[in-house]
Amino acid sequence: MQGDIAVIGLAVMGQNLILNMNDHGFTVVAYNRTTAKVDEFLAKEAKGTKVVGAHSIEEMVAKLKRPRRVMLMVKAGQPVDEFIELLLPHLEPGDIIIDGGNSLFEDTNRRVKFVESKGLLYIGTGVSGGEEGARHGPSIMPGGSAAAWPHVKPIFQAIAAKVADGTPCCDWVGEQGAGHYVKMVHNGIEYGDMQLICEAYNIMKLGLGMSADEMHAVFKTWNEGDLESYLIEITRDILGYREADGSALVEKILDTAGQKGTGKWTVQNSADLGIPITLIAEAVYARCVSALKDERVKAARKLKGPRPALPQAKKPEAKAQFVNDIRDALFASKIVSYAQGYMLMRAAAKEAGWQLNYGGIALMWRGGCIIRSRFLGKIKEAFDTNAKLSNLLLDDYFRAEIKRCQKGWRNVVATAMKRGIPVPAFSTALAFYDQYRSAVLPANLLQAQRDYFGAHTYERVDKPRGEFFHTNWTGRGGTTASSTYNA
Repeated sequence: MQGDIAVIGLAVMGQNLILNMNDHGFTVVAYNRTTAKVDEFLAKEAKGTKVVGAHSIEEMVAKLKRPRRVMLMVKAGQPVDEFIELLLPHLEPGDIIIDGGNSLFEDTNRRVKFVESKGLLYIGTGVSGGEEGARHGPSIMPGGSAAAWPHVKPIFQAIAAKVADGTPCCDWVGEQGAGHYVKMVHNGIEYGDMQLICEAYNIMKLGLGMSADEMHAVFKTWNEGDLESYLIEITRDILGYREADGSALVEKILDTAGQKGTGKWTVQNSADLGIPITLIAEAVYARCVSALKDERVKAARKLKGPRPALPQAKKPEAKAQFVNDIRDALFASKIVSYAQGYMLMRAAAKEAGWQLNYGGIALMWRGGCIIRSRFLGKIKEAFDTNAKLSNLLLDDYFRAEIKRCQKGWRNVVATAMKRGIPVPAFSTALAFYDQYRSAVLPANLLQAQRDYFGAHTYERVDKPRGEFFHTNWTGRGGTTASSTYNA
């Protein structure tokens, strides 16, 4: 029996994708550089399935139907390039190499061009949903060689998560590294969502003195409303988890967070494109601050601030109202985060010439992935209503929700600041909102400063845009201007 697709890499994600494909009737050829892992997989997890093992690249390729489809589930970076080089001598024109790891989109741009130059096709696809998603239905975001899509579409859409009407959370994203780019932004938004939830938890814990049980109940309620999502759901479960002695496990976990790099890539790319994804940036830097554990412990002994306890904690009605304000701050900030993520994708698409389907992306994220939520359905509706929507904040639904949440949002940020409870994501979301809705910002003074010390010129409100001026501010600087540039 010839295989429909081969998967290289038998770590947990690779294994679970193989079993998912097998469940949907596809014959998968499994290969791993350490071939003993192939035999172990076939004897254990894949026992009783149609999965076929291979102990060499040659054997793997020989067991595949044409055009051959080979999916790499290996560590991003050099391992991907190494496997491409190993595969090329054994594949023929029209065969397809697929990278399902978290590769940097710029690497995928390069690999698409290289593999196509050899007469083959290349797909770089984001796969989100973690181990559970890979096994039972992930969100899949493929991009690369458009000619390859019809050959992988039946497999990818079969194994992907489905929304309520059966639509798969997988569709073609675009050329070059578009698939990995959208996955990168997805991961950046994931950083933001997680940080916002952590800030909500911290205010309830430090400010209101709430127990893990009380917070478990709050997140349970939130998951039954507009905030319904995978991350709220698992936070509910985490807060409800008890060790053998009945204590909450979450309180025993060291407060230093790790990261794999996709959030950092998102922030770096936003700087290149000049797009202010301030909330994702704060989420990335919050993890960096958390890593300074030893320094923070020392600083806590010497740097003083207000006590975090809030008076609302002792008044049930006031406490319940403040918890509702926290919910509004979380929801409003989440809107800003997604608005910024979509701003970034729009700028990248313009730069690269991609034709991204923004409503379709929300649909791909609606199920299977880590940021799956009810909220994403509203984003799809927004772009279905207006495909040229420039910013989610301008959509009627999101504009109304921000208006509804704004009083509580401002109250939470102001209260947290006064009480010394760090809320970098909540506060930067509000700052961006206030900046974005300002017809006039103090950048006029900034431009004057730049012209004063560097003769960088400025535009005038009483002259046409694109006309630049320089002033000899001191009488000693002369009239020669520096080159004009804008950030």
